[in-house]
Amino acid sequence: MSEAARQSRARRDRRLARRRASREALRARLPRRTRWRRQQGLLARRRRMENGIIAGLYLAAQAIVWLVTPDPWVRGAAALLGLLALPVLVTLALDRRSRP
Repeated sequence: MSEAARQSRARRDRRLARRRASREALRARLPRRTRWRRQQGLLARRRRMENGIIAGLYLAAQAIVWLVTPDPWVRGAAALLGLLALPVLVTLALDRRSRP
């Protein structure tokens, strides 16, 4: 190998080493990634089931409104009222603190 090729390879190796060192220094400063995995407990499963039922009922109510009325203003009002009423209804139906 010629001298120029060896120097070129040495420069490239130094540049890659600097890049690798700076990348590792940056990763050391950043927080570690956490795995996104579902909670597996009984309460988490119950909560997922409740959320699924709530979403299904909301979507069913919206589908009924869309099938019954062709007026886009009524459809929009139903969607808006549903979104505003949903937290209240969920709190009234599923709040465990109010139960004896």
